[in-house]
Amino acid sequence: MRDVLLIALYAFAGAAVTGLAGAAALRRLRRRSLTVSLAVVAAVGVCGVLAGTLAVAWAMFLSPHDLTVVTTVVAMAAVVSLVTALILGRWVVARSRELAIAARSFGEGGDFNAPATPATAELAAVSRELAATSARLAESRERERMLETSRRELVAWISHDLRTPLAGLRAMSEALEDGVADDPARYLKQMRTEVERLNGMVGDLFELSRIHAGTLPLTPSRISLYDLVGDALAGAGPLAHAHGVRLVGDGVAPVPVEVDAREMSRVLGNLLVNAIRRTPADGTVAVAAECSPDGVVLSVTDGCGGIPEEDLPRVFDTGWRGTDARTPPAGAGLGLAIVRGIVEAHQGRASVRNIPGGCRFEVTLPAAP
Repeated sequence: MRDVLLIALYAFAGAAVTGLAGAAALRRLRRRSLTVSLAVVAAVGVCGVLAGTLAVAWAMFLSPHDLTVVTTVVAMAAVVSLVTALILGRWVVARSRELAIAARSFGEGGDFNAPATPATAELAAVSRELAATSARLAESRERERMLETSRRELVAWISHDLRTPLAGLRAMSEALEDGVADDPARYLKQMRTEVERLNGMVGDLFELSRIHAGTLPLTPSRISLYDLVGDALAGAGPLAHAHGVRLVGDGVAPVPVEVDAREMSRVLGNLLVNAIRRTPADGTVAVAAECSPDGVVLSVTDGCGGIPEEDLPRVFDTGWRGTDARTPPAGAGLGLAIVRGIVEAHQGRASVRNIPGGCRFEVTLPAAP
């Protein structure tokens, strides 16, 4: 038993010295190729056996003949291990290089195409993550492109809409200044109308900037949709009367919600104004509210005749007004973008779909506890 313990002790000492030397070598070579590291690991394993054998032989536990046999066997094992490590290392390095080239392609703005050659489980996992990242980057680039397009359209449309009332204000002010206005009171009333329009556009831009910056202040309170819709219908009544449009709010259930009453009133007001302006005379705009598995659904249905299917995904984009609305009083194309921003700030969602004779805007809000 004592001899066995001594053999184990000498073998462990020899292998430990080899292991320490291998660890030091790996530390110094940690920035080199994986092939070198694998070769070092294989060499440490074989040299550890050889060192332990030599230590035991030095302690006179092995005969010279036995030592020669063991050394020869270990040497052959070392050759096979090193060759295997080199082959494996070169294969892994080649797969890593292919993965790096594929990653460089999507890093420069392209799509990631995973290498077709099979790789290790770890490299395959990295490849899957890179593919998912590439998909997310592609979606982000597409969103950025769409936002940039919306910003350019918004700037063009806002510039156009600002130029019209400003030109009118300048002409009327010059007429009043020169004393050539035949009806100064009418000129002053029209100037006030134009100033109010400009003030509304600036207010919408400010509201939209706060929404995009994520700084829209909300003060939620528990309120019934019945009261919320009633106030909105009362506010939109004069506009509906002027356009000859009927407002219907009979399908509103007294469902409680926790929302910022002021901001949600703006949402309803924007939807109603948009529906009234798009509905022909003698048409009907209906408001309804009901509970659903997703929460509380508030809808505004108009008689606009429908929206082209290709335009439906852009309805809530900033600056979008459709092809038939390039001049006031259609607005600057900010109302529906503000609707979506306020609804999403309430953890809800806004959507639109066509129905026979018109379209239906829906706002889904979380149900109050």
